[in-house]
Amino acid sequence: MPGVRNLTQVEATERARLLEVTGYDISLDLSTAVQPTGRTFRSVTEVRFRCAEPGATTFIETAAESVRSATLNGEPVDLSGWSAEKGLTLSGLAAENVLVVDADFGYSNSGQGLHRTVDPVDGETYLYSQFETADAQKVYACFDQPDLKSVYTWHATVPDHWRVVSNMPVAREEAAGEGLKTVHFTVSERMSTYITALCAGPYHEVRRTHDGIDMGYFCRASMAPHMDADDLHLITTQGFDFFQEKFGVRYPLPKYDQLWVPDFNAGAMENFGCVTHAESHYIFRSQVTDFEYEQRANTILHELAHMWFGDLVTMRWWNDLWLNESFAEWASHWCNTHATRFTDAWTTFLSIRKNWGYRQDQLSSTHPVYCEMPDLEAVEVNFDGITYAKGASVLKQLVAYVGEEPFLAGLRAYFGKYAWDNATFDDLLSELEAASGRELRKFAAQWLETAQVNTLRPEVTIGADGTYERVVVRQEAPSAYPTLRTHRIGVGLYDLTDGRLVRRELIETDVTGELTELSELHGKPAADVLLLNDEDLTYAKLRLDERSMATVVQHIAGFDSSLARALCWTAAWDMTRDAELSARDYVALVLAGLTAETDINLVTATLRQATTALTFYADPAWAPTGWADLARTARTALAAAEPGSGFQLAWARSYASSARSGEDLATLRGWLDGNGVPEGLTVDTELRWTVLQSLVANGAAGAADVDAELAGDRTASGEREAAYAYALVPTVENKAAVWALLTGPDALPNWRNRALLQGFTHAAQVELTAPYRERYFATVDQVWAQRDSEPAQEFVQLAYPAHLVEEDTVAATDAWLAQDGRPASLRRLVAEGRDGVVRALKARERDARSA
Repeated sequence: MPGVRNLTQVEATERARLLEVTGYDISLDLSTAVQPTGRTFRSVTEVRFRCAEPGATTFIETAAESVRSATLNGEPVDLSGWSAEKGLTLSGLAAENVLVVDADFGYSNSGQGLHRTVDPVDGETYLYSQFETADAQKVYACFDQPDLKSVYTWHATVPDHWRVVSNMPVAREEAAGEGLKTVHFTVSERMSTYITALCAGPYHEVRRTHDGIDMGYFCRASMAPHMDADDLHLITTQGFDFFQEKFGVRYPLPKYDQLWVPDFNAGAMENFGCVTHAESHYIFRSQVTDFEYEQRANTILHELAHMWFGDLVTMRWWNDLWLNESFAEWASHWCNTHATRFTDAWTTFLSIRKNWGYRQDQLSSTHPVYCEMPDLEAVEVNFDGITYAKGASVLKQLVAYVGEEPFLAGLRAYFGKYAWDNATFDDLLSELEAASGRELRKFAAQWLETAQVNTLRPEVTIGADGTYERVVVRQEAPSAYPTLRTHRIGVGLYDLTDGRLVRRELIETDVTGELTELSELHGKPAADVLLLNDEDLTYAKLRLDERSMATVVQHIAGFDSSLARALCWTAAWDMTRDAELSARDYVALVLAGLTAETDINLVTATLRQATTALTFYADPAWAPTGWADLARTARTALAAAEPGSGFQLAWARSYASSARSGEDLATLRGWLDGNGVPEGLTVDTELRWTVLQSLVANGAAGAADVDAELAGDRTASGEREAAYAYALVPTVENKAAVWALLTGPDALPNWRNRALLQGFTHAAQVELTAPYRERYFATVDQVWAQRDSEPAQEFVQLAYPAHLVEEDTVAATDAWLAQDGRPASLRRLVAEGRDGVVRALKARERDARSA
């Protein structure tokens, strides 16, 4: 991938041994951002640093378009060996050094570096920075690794109607010529390069204060009517109060700004005191459900937790990326459960995040939670379900193992000892051991240094008198990853009473080795449901015994606990993915039980899984029947739901996405015209796009309809939705045109690249895109080499011929993988695509046997 140095861990370790960076002074001239021909901006960086070995040679990352000049201690630096990928070589270092680099850097449209976007509503230009993993070097010359922390002083020249936001408060502003001003910021606290930030543009701003902390909420001016600052502030302040009390450390900066920015690649980024969020995910232009509100709250709290864990105390190298993200993942759900209205957040964690971890952990690319990161390219593809969700599951288990109070005591000691510095997991473990008095190295080795997931399967014998004769938990592991772990689990005994599944008893026990007998159950009346891992304490796939499964199929809604229901839904989904349950039986379970589900997160997650089952795991000969069943159930459920409720909206979305018949598509067309809309359902902007996209995908609407819809929604969001809809147009000519754009020499803006990729393939268009299997393997190397890391990864994953569930797809992938010389991270992503096809082939074979 072009544009940055692929720093290795060896290089970083040596440079950290050699250098201490004492300060950056960064001046950016961003006045060119509003010029139609403005492609670059000028950046002048002064770096002060010490060298432990005077006379030594090192390097500094400078991923610029061009370097005007560079001086080291007043002497010119030789620029002949400079390139964006190599940076600048610095020779003959003194004990104390001053480096000044004057360079022109490029504005980005990939969401990396300094991203620039123009709002189609008012023509205004917006900028924001995104530096993780190592893209700070795309804005200023820097030693771009997490353990070379320093302080930063920013200066930015911008149009005088712009606001500029960085990690620290503004110190002063001064005129800088006609229509321009220069904004100067106060000197920052010590931090890593990847969490520095600068955002600029005519942002709409709302300011509040809480507990002496100045708080800002920003979005584009055209999105201001949709930014519900009161709710954003409520969640933020609830998080502040909770974390400051639990962590025993006050938030260390004088202000906390959050910006909801366009075209963002991820959900959010924890820049210290200047957090950026994805506007497209979290500023709601239309009605949404509590699923979306909870996801937003979780993201706000995730980034807030990073202010302590990641920003105040930072990993030394990216080996501990998992801990950085896993901690924030765990902390956000913990806080959501105890401090906000989303008290069932651990149910959401299981149904959304943990399922992501289970899926990732069963790919050929599985890796231990903790693993060595030899270079930055390895890091880029490791922001995955293992790093986030599995790691958070391990932390949740660790908290249960040592107790919450000892865990927090160790955490407070860790913050106190390593504040403003860098640390490792071993450092944290030492503090937790000291606080809890427990030896934790074996636990850590078992859970963090081994890969893949175990399956816990109950083997139940019931006597003639209706009591348990024997209950054994069988622990299984894949043959390639044979580790059998120690699991602390709850075992719930549920009795069916008047349609309700009432928990009679909860037993906590340890499961170790292949077989663990639950002797404490001997002689007890057999429950209607025996639920392993009740309360979801461990990380493992679950199975139900035959008696329990039969009860759950008929009465899954009878559990009072949403977490118990989620465990059962997840077990059924795992069985489907593992070809132990046919896709048609899974869909039947969903259609029978989900209409009574009262947790919107479970409804949303399970409907998505049903769609995945029909797309990939169902026998193609039966799949049309399944789609028709899903559409019929969704239409009935949305009509029966409370008018105007989130459940009605969730089922309406499902109906729109599953509609295939002429009758259903005609109903959807009527919704767009205001005809036949169910009582209470508002077919607003976002739902209109969802409906139209389904019509286009199924050939019931075309480009002219998209043109008309876009004419009424000429916004950045509208353009994104329209790009997706145009890509769905089911003609040979259109797919060829979209492919040409995706693979052409000119990189598309990240939002458009993503939208076209998402719309290029569709479950209803498998035959239409079949010819692109061969073209994918002929093109993927070129795209990988030419694009920035985020768009390149998206192409590899979304353009992979996953919908062609055929042995030919596996063979084509194998042939590509057999060729040497490709980057390991690219090979990993392509191999993950193969894994999905192999799994789908087995599931389809299982489903066909159920015919």
